Amino acid sequence: MTELPSARGAEVGRRIGVGLMYGLWKPRVLGAWRVPASGPVIFAVNHSHNIDGPMVMGVAPRPTHFLIKKEAFIGPLDPFLLGIGQVKVDRDTTDRTAITQALGVLADGGVLGIFPEGTRGEGDFASLRAGLAYFAVRSGAPIVPVAVLGSSEKPGRLIKALPPLRSRVDVVFGEPFEAGDGSGRRTRKALDEATGRIQKQLAAHLENARRLTGR
Repeated sequence: MTELPSARGAEVGRRIGVGLMYGLWKPRVLGAWRVPASGPVIFAVNHSHNIDGPMVMGVAPRPTHFLIKKEAFIGPLDPFLLGIGQVKVDRDTTDRTAITQALGVLADGGVLGIFPEGTRGEGDFASLRAGLAYFAVRSGAPIVPVAVLGSSEKPGRLIKALPPLRSRVDVVFGEPFEAGDGSGRRTRKALDEATGRIQKQLAAHLENARRLTGR
């Protein structure tokens, strides 16, 4: 049987994230009250910078298990990421272990974090992969759109791969919404329709977040 990612580990990860993110940058968090206080939730996070995942882990009101590409699990990061309850995923195949673990997190009433664009890009939700729709329709968990803004505006002086230290990064949580049409169907057509609905919601949230933050 596949072992589920550790809920206790994710809580430890959240505490580490709080210390690091608030220690190194100045996160401004909007709409965190919209995140359901209990029960399964999927965070759909735009992805334009490496710190987007750790930033959401550190500022979200609940511990988060992110689906993270296996390429990130190198050297000492491998046991560390697994220890803090993150899910290793092989994007080149249908990774049954990762799918089982992700659905297990939701079945346990946990929070699953997904970068629906699949890879780091413009962070504008323009190209969604079907994975998000699959997990949302299959689990029935609501999706909370999350916009991280300011992480990729300019490189830091000391470490070019990071935003400037003490710079402001905005994290905006949106209204939870259901991806499915209520029928519970999981056909390719139903998932394609759900992906279309999700894309509209996420794009609207991002536009709203940019308006709210002036970014």
